[in-house]
Amino acid sequence: MKNRLRVLRAERNWSQADLASHLGVSRQTVNSIENGKYNPSLPLAFDISRVFEQPIEAIFQPEQEPPGKHRFNTLSA
Repeated sequence: MKNRLRVLRAERNWSQADLASHLGVSRQTVNSIENGKYNPSLPLAFDISRVFEQPIEAIFQPEQEPPGKHRFNTLSA
């Protein structure tokens, strides 16, 4: 999942530790989210949304799927 966390944090001149403090998580968690190594839980995504006063969709975007690959499996009857 792509995200704009680093950009939004930089706009406020916050370090990763500053953002982590606002969210009640570790700096390592913020680093992992920014680098796409960890997808936040839904409650954490809502907290991030509140901190930056933006909708979740403005902060997080799904990765593009290769053509022909479907996100969901369909069951045949």
